[in-house]
Amino acid sequence: MSGTEDLLNGIKAGDFLSIARGLTMVENELAVGNDLLTLLRINSTVPIIGITGPPGAGKSTLVNSILEKMVISNKKVAVLAVDPTSPFNLGSLLGDRIRMTAQFNKPNVFIRSVATRGSLGGLSAKIIEMCDLLRAAMFDFIIIETVGVGQSEIEIAGLADKVIVVLVPESGDEIQHIKSGLMEIGDAFVVNKADREGAESFANKLKKMLHQRVTVVPVFKTVADKGHGVEDLLKWISEAPEVSNDRKLVLYLEKVYKLIQNSRMKNIDKVELKKMLDNAIGGVDFNLYKFVADFDKKV
Repeated sequence: MSGTEDLLNGIKAGDFLSIARGLTMVENELAVGNDLLTLLRINSTVPIIGITGPPGAGKSTLVNSILEKMVISNKKVAVLAVDPTSPFNLGSLLGDRIRMTAQFNKPNVFIRSVATRGSLGGLSAKIIEMCDLLRAAMFDFIIIETVGVGQSEIEIAGLADKVIVVLVPESGDEIQHIKSGLMEIGDAFVVNKADREGAESFANKLKKMLHQRVTVVPVFKTVADKGHGVEDLLKWISEAPEVSNDRKLVLYLEKVYKLIQNSRMKNIDKVELKKMLDNAIGGVDFNLYKFVADFDKKV
């Protein structure tokens, strides 16, 4: 049996070491990773739960609390925690795992941090493939926690079966700005840190605004670090998502578009591009658009 077949069998069996190796190969675009993707039997019924919202809303703490409840129910869960890549050193802190340390040694929980690698929409460029690999690995739920960049989080709507937007009472003054971005993509909203002043008023404002939506959008109040209110949210998460044929088509369209985009950009090395740009900027006649046009001809 070949190494690829061994790895594939390990992924199918839900072996965490095989899953981790497979994800690394896919994320780094190794040839074996591409082979794996074409051989996978992807279980599209495994729900992908996207958790998004502005920085400081307590997304990681909420995920940690959700995991606690799921483990008690004997569910097997994978978490992809997406962290931003620095535009300056191209590195990533991958700090979400620090806030989920209580879950690491639990046999039913798999946690992987992923760098955005320059993606502006809050998701890594390889997140689609990584989710499909996890869908072939006997998990009950896959949770994606995005970086929390606010208005550009809409990419999650093209990937997740259910999108949860996490906000805090302090967001009340900015609710009109929130409406123009995150309000349209949430299938449910969570007012976290609901023990703070103004939480009830903020939740009511959200409900009134969400009445404009065609479908009913629930609003949950939680205190994630204490586990309060998470049971109701988990019950909603566990309900089968109602995905229309139109929504399925949109989901697949977004995935295909992103995969084609990634394929076309594959030969562009951002580190090398940074060096070329650094050299070009020093020229007296530097023009950004001429630089782009010249670079485009080369690739």
